[in-house]
Amino acid sequence: MGAVTSTPSVATELAPPVAKVTGIFTYPIKSCRGISLPSAPLTPFGIRWDRQWVVVNSKGRARTQRVEPKLALVEVELPHEAFLEHWEPTTDSFMVLKAPGMKPLKVCLNKQYEVVDDITVWEWNGPAWDEGAEASQWFSDYLGSPSKLIRFNTASEVRNVDPDYVEGPQQTFFSDGYPFLLSSQESLDALNKLLEKPISMNRFRPNILVEGCEPNAEDLWRDIKISRFSFQGVKLCARCKVPTVNQETGIPGTEPYETLMKVRSGQVLRPNEKHKNKIYFGQNLVWKWKDSSAKGDGNVLKLGDPVYIIKKFSSLAEAAA
Repeated sequence: MGAVTSTPSVATELAPPVAKVTGIFTYPIKSCRGISLPSAPLTPFGIRWDRQWVVVNSKGRARTQRVEPKLALVEVELPHEAFLEHWEPTTDSFMVLKAPGMKPLKVCLNKQYEVVDDITVWEWNGPAWDEGAEASQWFSDYLGSPSKLIRFNTASEVRNVDPDYVEGPQQTFFSDGYPFLLSSQESLDALNKLLEKPISMNRFRPNILVEGCEPNAEDLWRDIKISRFSFQGVKLCARCKVPTVNQETGIPGTEPYETLMKVRSGQVLRPNEKHKNKIYFGQNLVWKWKDSSAKGDGNVLKLGDPVYIIKKFSSLAEAAA
């Protein structure tokens, strides 16, 4: 509950920007490849289309790169116009999936869905939309065991963000827990100096990549403005083994997990706090859309947007993790 109850230090609101946006990414299918964008509409649930789909096993539980690293090789394509702010799909609008050894799969973005019950993603369980037999067969063949492609049922379901870390109600789809993840290029550069073989930022799957700040400065960012959009940094992002998966080959290894455990574990960063055996990289965010000046039209994040820090924590011990 640290992010809600701590009192962060306050920066001057009109201070110069500390960084700029150099990457915008959405990941339509959880654990499959992301799409790099020059601009993207913001929604309270994340960058548009982010984690609206998930692949599940025969028991309805999410399949991710933690146990299915081959998902890293599934490419996802959406129509260019899908990233225009007010665009709505028609029955002729498709998401196209490609993977090694597989024929392309076309998934209609606007159709009548069948509902499948008892889908589980982390703490959330409920009904979702089934993308049909062809998509099920495609993923079953690719992964070698029964699978379904599932879409979040926006007509009836709500998945709330953990209220212990967020002020006011916030929601997400099939993300691990929060609608946005921010990382800095400087944090990756600092990590790569410690690695025998440098890695790419795609190992960490951020939605927003920024550049121009000190390494790991985002750890302490509490209230953030990107252009005219207000965000809240709610929780350091604890990392699982997914960053050990090479996103170009789908092959897992031991790095950067081993190095991060030495330099970015709870034991190192927050020795007097809990979660000592977790490792951290990046900051989870929510968009304070009710507070943002751009309401209605113009809710589009763009490359080059300036990043301002309104409030930050004075130490990692104050930040939530």
